[in-house]
This record gives sequence, structure tokens and C-alpha cells, in this order.
Amino acid sequence: MKRPVEKDIPKGYDSNWEYELHQGILDNWEFHTDKVPYVVEHTYSPDFIKTLNGKKILLETKGRFWDYAEYSKYIWIKKILPDDTELVFLFANPNAPMPQAKRRKDGTKRSHGEWASANNFQWFSEDSIPDNWINAKKREDFNDER
Repeated sequence: MKRPVEKDIPKGYDSNWEYELHQGILDNWEFHTDKVPYVVEHTYSPDFIKTLNGKKILLETKGRFWDYAEYSKYIWIKKILPDDTELVFLFANPNAPMPQAKRRKDGTKRSHGEWASANNFQWFSEDSIPDNWINAKKREDFNDER
């Protein structure tokens, strides 16, 4: 059911009822003076995990992002990671446009790689992932099979 739209709500209030309460039986209460941060608890399962040079790498492989909810969650995940853990992306096509990206004056759209860089994520493609992160002997065979 769609939430109805109230009209003529006094400035600073979320509803007319809230205003009426504050002017009436709750007139000696503080109104909207505090903010209470809260967290919605979720879990994240990284695609691949490896410890390299004393740092735990969570490698997230992405063909593409589908929507804002999907790619924004990684920013939240990054915020809670310990200092010895890093979330890194491996993109199938780092030049693929982000979902709902606006077209720039030059006709391009923000890419997956640009998004990752702008949000301080390290990222790679299959061709650029460092040899010491992978089985480099299999890289050529892997590319030939595709």
C-alpha cells in the first residue's frame, strides 16, 4: 500500500499529527533534538580469500553491478574491515558502465573501474591481476579457453 501524502505539514515536522502532539500533550518534550545511529546487520561472503604479504585479501569477482543497492554495500563492508584486510575487485570488464550512470558530455558513462577507484578500492581485470596473486602458468591457457 502506498503511503499517503500529507499536505500543509508545518516546517520541521514529519506529519500533522506530530505537530499537534508537540503543540498539545507533548509540549514539554524536546522535539527532533537527538540522532541515534543504528546498523542493519548483514553478512558478506567474499568470492575468494587469500593472505598475501600479511594482508587478508577478499577478492570480489564482478561481471557487472546491477543496481545501487548492490554496489553501495561494498562501501559499507569496507568501512568495517580490520586494517589487515582489504576488499579488492576483479572485473570481467572494468570499462562496463555503472547501472543508472548518467551520460557525460563526451558521451561516456562512469565505468566499474572508475567507480572502484573513486571509492578507493584496488581493482584488476583478468589481464592486470598480478602474477603473484594467481597461478600465472594457467593464465595463458585460461585466456585461450575463453
